Amino acid sequence: MTETLAKIDPNFARDVVQGLCQPRKTIPARYFYDLRGSELFEDITRLPEYYPTRTELALLERHGDDLARLAGRGRTVVEFGAGSVTKTPLLLDATEARTFVAIDISAEFLRHAARALAAARPALEVVEVAGDFTRPLALPALPGPLTGFFSGSTIGNFDHRAAVDLLRSFRATLGKDARLVIGIDTRKNPHLLEAAYDDAQGVTAAFNLNLLHRINRELGGTVPVEAFEHRAVWHDGYGRIEMHLVATRDVAFAVAGRHFTMRAGETIHTENSYKYTPAEARLLARASGWEPLAAWTDPQDLFGLHVWAAADEVLQP
Repeated sequence: MTETLAKIDPNFARDVVQGLCQPRKTIPARYFYDLRGSELFEDITRLPEYYPTRTELALLERHGDDLARLAGRGRTVVEFGAGSVTKTPLLLDATEARTFVAIDISAEFLRHAARALAAARPALEVVEVAGDFTRPLALPALPGPLTGFFSGSTIGNFDHRAAVDLLRSFRATLGKDARLVIGIDTRKNPHLLEAAYDDAQGVTAAFNLNLLHRINRELGGTVPVEAFEHRAVWHDGYGRIEMHLVATRDVAFAVAGRHFTMRAGETIHTENSYKYTPAEARLLARASGWEPLAAWTDPQDLFGLHVWAAADEVLQP
C-alpha cells in the first residue's frame, strides 16, 4: 500500500533534498525504516554474520536478576526504537513490568508488533507511540519511575555529539529516578564488522537500496536504483562502520522536483555505526547525564549491555 509523505514524515523530502545537495551526499539513516525497510532489518538480525541481536539476547537472558536489581522491578518500560520488540519480553519479564511504551518511527510495523505483544500478555498494558525518537516526543501520562530501553546498538548510528544530545533527551523524557538499559557495540576485528554490514546473502544491500525505492515511491523520485550498489567499510580513525550507496555509472535523476547528477563512483552516505571501548561507553554515559551502574559483555567481547541511572541534576534535551 502506498503511504503519503504527510502520513509518514513531513521532514522526509526536506532532509533528502538537503542531503543530496551536499558536496558529499548523505541521507539520515532514520529514513531506512518504512514498512519494507523495517521488515528487511528484522531479516538482517537473523543472519549468521549479524552478531549483535543474538549476543544481546543472550546477555539479557543471562543477566535477568541483575537487570531486576539495577533497572528496577515493577517500573514502566519505555523502548526507543521498539521495532519487532523481539528482545523486549526478556527485559519485561526480568523487571516484572506492568506497563510498556513502544516508540518507533514505522507506524504500521509498530502497530503489528505492539498488538502481537499485547495479545500474548493480556496483563501488560502496551502503549504505542508512533514517532521519531530523535526529535522531542510527548509521552502520555505514565506510572513512574521509568526505565528506558535502547537496544541493538542504535546509539552507534549517531556521531558523538549527536549521541550525547540524544541521551540527554532520553534523560529528560524519562524523568526523575530513571534507569536506561542500553546496548552498545564494541570495537573488534574489522573483518567481523564489515561482514556484519555486508552479508553474503545480500540482505543488508537490499536494506540499503530500499531507501532509494522509498524515495522514488514517496517523493516522486526517478532514481535508477539498478545503477547503485551497497558498500560497507570500516574507518579505524573514526571508530565506525560506514554504509554507502555507490553509483556504478554516471546518473541523473529527480527527487521532489529537484534535479541531481552523480558521477560513477560517487556515493550517498546512508549510515554510520560507531563502536565503543568500555571507557568510551562510560564517558558517553557521564557526558549525557547518566551514571553507569553495570556493564556486561559476552566471552568474545562482541557486544555490551549497560545499565545507567539518571544523574542527580535534570538535563534538558
